[in-house]
Amino acid sequence: MPQPKVKLVVTGDDFGYCERRNLGIVDCFKAGGISNVSLLVNAVSAKHAADLAKRYHLPIGIHANLSEGLPMSQELKSSTLLNKDGFFHGKMGFREVLQSGQLKMSEVEVELRAQINHFYELVGHMPSHMDGHQHVHVLPEVREVFARVLSDFGITYTRVPVEPGLKFCTFLPSHLQDFYSQVEKDALESVEVFHRHGIRWPDIYLGLSTMGKNMSIPNLKRALGFTLEARGSSLDDSVTSLILTQTNDNTTDSYQPLTAELMVHPGYPSHPHQGGCGDGPDDFSQSTDRLHELNTLRDPLVLSYYRQQGIHLCAFKDF
Repeated sequence: MPQPKVKLVVTGDDFGYCERRNLGIVDCFKAGGISNVSLLVNAVSAKHAADLAKRYHLPIGIHANLSEGLPMSQELKSSTLLNKDGFFHGKMGFREVLQSGQLKMSEVEVELRAQINHFYELVGHMPSHMDGHQHVHVLPEVREVFARVLSDFGITYTRVPVEPGLKFCTFLPSHLQDFYSQVEKDALESVEVFHRHGIRWPDIYLGLSTMGKNMSIPNLKRALGFTLEARGSSLDDSVTSLILTQTNDNTTDSYQPLTAELMVHPGYPSHPHQGGCGDGPDDFSQSTDRLHELNTLRDPLVLSYYRQQGIHLCAFKDF
């Protein structure tokens, strides 16, 4: 078998969100469309997801959640992480409380540790990787706690969401462009922190420009094209520096495959009032966008493209 050009982890996020999501992710894995999953341990169907992962031998990590639903830690009955109803503040609400200076990092650490411990209880082993739901893990202050916790638990891999070519994706609405731009800024500022704690990440990250209805075969090929050309001059300086941060004389060999992660969200649409993390499913989960991703990822044309281009799907444990 020829040496692959790219070792690609295709991660199905939000595993555990609802049983229909779980079944869609498993169907996508069985069809060869994804190679890895990321578990929301505070989601209502987390145990169902963990049981499926054991049955089908899904490579699995943890999708650390500080923004949606109920906390895992019993110590956080009254916490800066929670609103008056006892739920996390939400994607933007979390960021607002953090920016106000009112968020206690000691409580962030307690919750992250509780989620990892619950993952172990559900799955029976430590996660192969840990990333952040809605990219909370790269936010200021949070990233320091996140990296320290990963190091303490011996979790080697995380996600640095800086996507090559994202600034050229003019099809994205302005509010998403603004949000993704901030995510990338936070991610780049996290690199030194993760590196200092011995945390690693794939050379290339993809997935912001291919979510939901924006996932198509041409768009996937466009995004993956940046990875295939990563040793050329087509990448932004910021993405090139991410690769160089982790490389040495051995890994820059032209025969050494690059590593990449494609973040995806496949699944069957949630039914109303079924799923979520304690406060019900969101609109994205109930939309057909999840099914659209599922069908695109397992399309024979996509799988054939991987083979033709020397892209080998794998899990973090295969790096």
